[in-house]
Amino acid sequence: MSHPLLPTSLVGSYPQPDWLIDRANLAGRFPPRVRARELWRVAPDYLEQAQDDATILAIREQERAGLDIITDGEMRRESYSNRFATALDGVDLDNHGVGLDRSGHPNPVPRVTGRIRRRHAVEARDVAFLRANTDRMIKITVPGPFTMSQQAQNDFYATEEEMALDYAEAVNAEIRDLFAAGADIVQIDEPYMQARPEKARQYGLKAVNRALEGITGRTALHICFGYAHVIHARPEGYSFLPELADCCVQEVSIETAQSNLDTSVLEKLRGKTIILGVLDLSNPEIETPGTVATRIKRALPHVDVDKVIVAPDCGLKYLPREVAFGKMQAMVAGTKLVREELEGRKAA
Repeated sequence: MSHPLLPTSLVGSYPQPDWLIDRANLAGRFPPRVRARELWRVAPDYLEQAQDDATILAIREQERAGLDIITDGEMRRESYSNRFATALDGVDLDNHGVGLDRSGHPNPVPRVTGRIRRRHAVEARDVAFLRANTDRMIKITVPGPFTMSQQAQNDFYATEEEMALDYAEAVNAEIRDLFAAGADIVQIDEPYMQARPEKARQYGLKAVNRALEGITGRTALHICFGYAHVIHARPEGYSFLPELADCCVQEVSIETAQSNLDTSVLEKLRGKTIILGVLDLSNPEIETPGTVATRIKRALPHVDVDKVIVAPDCGLKYLPREVAFGKMQAMVAGTKLVREELEGRKAA
């Protein structure tokens, strides 16, 4: 399945409808690491049906905005990570642990009391449903092994590295099932590589490479500074990014808009496809197409233009739905301006 120059995509999430999830409750807390079923507004007997309906809405809004690569919007998730992380063997679901999130606040986390193993596919039906409801290229996301190891209380393993490598085994099995179910791209979300770079250097890349071992499909990795709704301050640059050149993932998703990132750092990732974040999610104001175009062009001297995917900085989960849709439209329009400019140069 082919796509145009500078294809557009979400990082993963899209705002869930108010009739599906208690968005005020969701926004008033840190992203849950353990299950938070109290967030859902729909009774358990009807929840899957409601999540399916919300997924179709998310698909149609992405298509209507003109995106080239479609996600399921993560409509079935309370957070990007907890649905998968709490579906694994080795986790005590009745007695949670405590861990510090990237802002330094304590948060309930899965308590690992046995060997981490995946007992069944978690997101394969999500992919099959997405594939059945769009004819465009599709992407699905799964939490990364390093990030899950940082969002857990280890009461079993001798070392965190050993635990991260078992999380990697679980992610590897899941990725295989996601491609078998019809995914064109599978993205691993690893925000904690930026939050905890020293540990990421010690064993994070090893865990990610293990998660991708033997995988032949198209893979991506998302690294970020955290949801703008939750983490407001942005450093000027990444504490962990050039190291991903040694990772066997093919695409790297970064944010450049809110942080006004010095895009020359992308030189160190030559050969990787860059999923280029160009929407500032800390600002509810919808960008103009010209602003989006300027942000794209800032990166082009440092990347191969045929290896750029245009995207928001991070997931759109916490934005008002009308703002998220407007930003998607602006992203598509701004990308079109750059495409036309590049094609004009080529013709000249």
